[in-house]
Amino acid sequence: MRALPEEALYLPFEPGSYRMGMDLVSILEAAWLELDDRYLPEMAERRRLLAEAHGDVFAALPASDAARPEALETIVTALTTHHPDWISRDGQVIRNHLTNEGWDSRALDPLELAGRLCQEDWCLIQDTGQGPMFTAAVLCFPSRWRLMEKIGKPLAAVHGPVPFYADRLAAAVDRFMRHLKPGRLASRLNWSLLEDPALFQPGGKWRVDGGAAITVENAGSHVFLRVERQTVRRLPHTGAVLFGIRVHVYPLARIIDGPERAAALASAVRALPAEILNYKSVLPFREALLQWLEGCGAGSG
Repeated sequence: MRALPEEALYLPFEPGSYRMGMDLVSILEAAWLELDDRYLPEMAERRRLLAEAHGDVFAALPASDAARPEALETIVTALTTHHPDWISRDGQVIRNHLTNEGWDSRALDPLELAGRLCQEDWCLIQDTGQGPMFTAAVLCFPSRWRLMEKIGKPLAAVHGPVPFYADRLAAAVDRFMRHLKPGRLASRLNWSLLEDPALFQPGGKWRVDGGAAITVENAGSHVFLRVERQTVRRLPHTGAVLFGIRVHVYPLARIIDGPERAAALASAVRALPAEILNYKSVLPFREALLQWLEGCGAGSG
């Protein structure tokens, strides 16, 4: 069996003024699902969460009953087509050769099974007559939001707490979701800076404390770039939108390898509006982080 590839490095921060946009790029199906050398520890954590905190990481409304099996079929077809060494299917039995597990697909909720096969989390978005609505998810690695507070809400309400979303992005996102055609796959990157590397983070927005532990001496090892690689595609039969979220967490000391990256991140942090700094809980350690980046050659800007 071939070895898993090294985890990809995504650096979506850019110097210059703050801009909120969808920034979608089209992708091929072969690049849709990420399996890498973080697979085994991440799948172990997913198994733990599904066993110990199932109500926090899985939810499904009846409106998604037809879409969940289609989502699983789409994911399994992609896995067995593009990664046959690692995932295979024999009738109703799906086998994970990386973890030595097998499941009868009829014995487990389809979306939960998808969450046991992939490093991605999965959300279903469906038009229920009130615009795009969040109807189901297996969400083991939330970036500081709680599934049970969002399920069953329109997308505009799901993103309600995000500063500037309602004015700058809500209409564009709803329009994209309405007009997305089956067969098109797209991805985007979303990034934040956190003082905690844990993958399961259902809380932590609007935090005003915790900055004292971050100093100019330790910011490189105590602050983490958390990147969500988000993917979207429409399921052809039910019309649901399948939204994938793969989380990558990098300590800054690993990725800031010289003045150029240090300067780009420092510029991006300085450009974040106060509302975003507060929402993402960056403000408590902002100054220590900037001083550390200056020590890496970013300059004082």
